[in-house]
Amino acid sequence: MTSERIYVGSYTSQSGGGDGIAFGTTEVLSVVAETADPSFLTRSADHRFLYATNELEAGRVSAFAIEADGGLKFLNDQPTEGAHPCHLAVDPSGRFLLSANYSSGSVAIHPIAADGSLGTATQIVQREGTGPNKERQEGPHAHQVAFDPSGEYAFDVDLGTDLVYVSTLSSEGRLEEVGRLPVHPGAGPRHLVFRPGGGAAYIINELDSTLTVCSYQDGKLVIVQTVSTRPEGAEGDNFPAEVLISADGRFVYGSNRGDDTIAVFAVAADGLSVQLIQTIGTGGVWPRHLALGNDPAVLYAANERSDQLATFTVDQTSGVLTATGTPLPWPKPVCVLPA
Repeated sequence: MTSERIYVGSYTSQSGGGDGIAFGTTEVLSVVAETADPSFLTRSADHRFLYATNELEAGRVSAFAIEADGGLKFLNDQPTEGAHPCHLAVDPSGRFLLSANYSSGSVAIHPIAADGSLGTATQIVQREGTGPNKERQEGPHAHQVAFDPSGEYAFDVDLGTDLVYVSTLSSEGRLEEVGRLPVHPGAGPRHLVFRPGGGAAYIINELDSTLTVCSYQDGKLVIVQTVSTRPEGAEGDNFPAEVLISADGRFVYGSNRGDDTIAVFAVAADGLSVQLIQTIGTGGVWPRHLALGNDPAVLYAANERSDQLATFTVDQTSGVLTATGTPLPWPKPVCVLPA
């Protein structure tokens, strides 16, 4: 297994938090950009620019140019006009950055200039509604923005209302809703991932520790299976966070915060059902984020509450994980982005 380079986003405003975005390997990291609470990171398709959420009450998104040595040059930032942006994505055309404001339940769209900098928002989409969980679903809570493999449809996943919104993105940078997927009440959908090539999608639900399997075609999601992210008999509070799929579409991985495990699912040949085949400890506490490496045999886990990054090898035949090495200490890691 090679030691590849990664970027790491942290919560900087929490006690003992890091100073911004770090760069290095799982053996040594150093801060390359000081910025507040960069809780999620993404990159342009040409790898020239990196974008970060600044998960603050007065939310912002920040743009950086990626230098030859992996360093980051700050370009600018823009307000998301919402509270606590926690996820972002560059649209397939490379012209717009979409971000999800968790606390205010809105989605912001910013144009991307030729130099990678961000312009004034072209649209703020405010979601509405509640869910049955009175503590966590008192209002909308946008938790992810993503695009399908074709790039034709945009999805924003709302934990507060148990809804996945389906939209198209206009050339002017405006979302136009074309459908909604209601997930079962109280699920708290957090993130979704599409099967490579399409045909299926997998939604991890934070509030009831489930994974929802959907068929998918031309912007339409249909639920076909719901399974637990925990082994039978598991007890105590648990809040799943990230969901990933292998490049060949044969395995799905989800993190369990509380159990502090990674759930590994084998995917049926048609993509429309899964089976839990492994749960493995993350070597730390509160795995907020998982990422597969550029090397498909590597998986990273960011253990937020134990201040460490863990690394696993991925068996390319069975999909099962094996912990490798010693977790790297790092303050409040919440996002890993392979360089």
